[in-house]
Amino acid sequence: MLHAEEVRPVSRMLNNNSIRMQLCPAQQNAYGDSHLAELRGSRYVHGNQDSSGPLNQYLTMSRTRFGLATAMVAAAAATTAAVRAPAVARASDVMCADTTGLACRDFFAFANQRWLDSTQIPSIYPAWGSFYELQEHNEGVLKTVIEDAAARRADASSPYAKLGTYYATCMDSAAIEAAGTAPLRPELARIAAASTPAALAAEAGRMRRMGAGALFSVGAGPDDKAATRVVLQLGQGGLGLPDRDYYLKTDSASVALRNEYVAHVGRTLALLGESPAQAQADARKVLAIETALAQASMQRVQMRDPNAIYHKLSMAQVRALAPGFDWAGYLREAAIPAVDSALVRQPDFITAAGRVVQGTPVADLQAYYRWRLADSYASRLSSAFVNESFEFGKRFTGATEQQPRWKRCLAEADAGLGEMLGQAYVERAFTPQSKARADEMVNNLRAALGERIRQLSWMSEATKQQALSKLTAFQQKIGYPQRWRDYSSLEVRNGPFAANAMAATTFEYSRELGKIGRPVDRGEWGMTPPTVNAYYNPTYNEIVFPAGILQPPFFDPNADDATNYGAMGAVIGHEATHGFDDEGRQYDAAGNLRDWWTAEDAARYNAQAERIVAQFSGYTAVDTLHLNGKLTAGENIADLGGLTIAYAAMQKALEGKPRTVINGFTPEQRFFLGWARVWRELRRPEYSRMLVTIDPHSPSRWRVNGPLSNMPEFARAFGCKQGDEMVRADSVRVTIW
Repeated sequence: MLHAEEVRPVSRMLNNNSIRMQLCPAQQNAYGDSHLAELRGSRYVHGNQDSSGPLNQYLTMSRTRFGLATAMVAAAAATTAAVRAPAVARASDVMCADTTGLACRDFFAFANQRWLDSTQIPSIYPAWGSFYELQEHNEGVLKTVIEDAAARRADASSPYAKLGTYYATCMDSAAIEAAGTAPLRPELARIAAASTPAALAAEAGRMRRMGAGALFSVGAGPDDKAATRVVLQLGQGGLGLPDRDYYLKTDSASVALRNEYVAHVGRTLALLGESPAQAQADARKVLAIETALAQASMQRVQMRDPNAIYHKLSMAQVRALAPGFDWAGYLREAAIPAVDSALVRQPDFITAAGRVVQGTPVADLQAYYRWRLADSYASRLSSAFVNESFEFGKRFTGATEQQPRWKRCLAEADAGLGEMLGQAYVERAFTPQSKARADEMVNNLRAALGERIRQLSWMSEATKQQALSKLTAFQQKIGYPQRWRDYSSLEVRNGPFAANAMAATTFEYSRELGKIGRPVDRGEWGMTPPTVNAYYNPTYNEIVFPAGILQPPFFDPNADDATNYGAMGAVIGHEATHGFDDEGRQYDAAGNLRDWWTAEDAARYNAQAERIVAQFSGYTAVDTLHLNGKLTAGENIADLGGLTIAYAAMQKALEGKPRTVINGFTPEQRFFLGWARVWRELRRPEYSRMLVTIDPHSPSRWRVNGPLSNMPEFARAFGCKQGDEMVRADSVRVTIW
């Protein structure tokens, strides 16, 4: 989507981090260290920053795979060695369980400790764990597809010739090195020619169109309170660090990081041709501008309130927010269609951005624009830019080596022509039978949620009827879009890859903004089919499960019902529950932001939500650094609700069937083991510290232990009693759905 994460969180997702599953030591030996060193993950993070820069590509959702830029391989040293996709590990595998431990003390350790003790994070990753293997399997399929497309790119009759050319130019490191900064020179010349505040306002619009986000953000999406129409959306953006807090904290570590950031910006500007002294001076000006923008940015927790980021304004009112800003030039160069209103997410930020343009010397703003351009395209330029970006990114990820080129080029193809790549993936990896089985499972989970709603003792009949109407109206999307995206107007040429990346970015931008003023197309997808993730979108009132996640170990046709319901079933329940989490519950069946709760029911709901905030605020992510329970509340509610619903659906699926014990575990025990094993993960401390600031998801240990400790079903399955660490006291236990 068009940097929609900058404007508002448009959907709720399963996970943001590496989506892979590591194997236990006995299994690892079959593949060897060289194979394991190739594995790579995926991502999905809500954010309030621009997603165009290399570091933010690493953090955000905009179809950019995990590690695309900040964990890249230097172009000159890239390898194109093929990786054999291994057989997929099963969620029912018990090899990694440490059954000498106590399930009632720390279930995450009980299920995964042998794996945790025997696993090391490969040097190219910030984390290692949970669902990595599935993404590796998918990449094996995709690599075959895209290399075949590249080999046939001269064949005009090939439906994937354009995809092949895109990938081939990304793989052509020699051409990229030879081009140097040439792909950026026309834009750098435009920045140099923008010598007045009016010209700089216009140039900011052009940069936004190119994906080099400066100042505020631009998007297109449904009007939250009239969700049938697409409207222009404006909001905060324009920062190079992952979050506003990195600019505003005054502790010594934050000050040191900002000093390192200035040095990094300076070195990048020097690569554009500035003298080292001038580049460092300009870098300090960049920090000053971004700090002013950060001071006006909303906090992530504040943005979790959808009413706090809803301001429908006429264009006259928008102009009044920043009266000295040349809106005419900005709107023209940003290619924004004529509109009479806009949905402004953070009005105060728009005002602050206008003041920056009016009150900052021209030369300073030009330096800021050069930095935004270079930062946004560093991953597509020569190895000097790639290496500089990676070296700074290590401070947030802890990774010590860069990614191989073929993986980041595969990621670029997913970002630029994702549905074309996805169509080829689906042809090879997702059968009609798999789609039918997935649809059936989703229907079962929806039925279980409906039954839970009907049985709620704390909810009134009036609110129950509204909730059931919303559940009935859920649109479910399974596997892939029914109508594939048309890329015929996207021109892809042989030549420097950065030019193709610019063309793809501009194409997607124009496609998105072209929707403004039109009815919402509810057939569109926000993820590409190979993505190992899932999401709920409140304004569409939809749950979406790409083909990429409907594979083992999540969805395993060879696994028993209990394991499948603990893995994929809980994922489905998680997304369905997002429709009723503390944010999603504020949207009605039609996707409109509307209060459909009685005051009494809302108060009872909020009391339980506050319990889950307090519970997770008590957990630590690394050292003594605690989670932000308010930031992670929605995901934690969805985990608990998803598990509760999936457990009920499993029990219904097992009615009349033998209660078979497998590997010493009952069906109920296998259900909880299925959940714990798909979430096993190790993280580097640098990465954990960053995610506490930006990530609405809790670390894997707490995604397992947190919700299970609230479930009497878990306690019964493993014989846990009051006083055990995995059993929360009735006075604080959370029960919602």
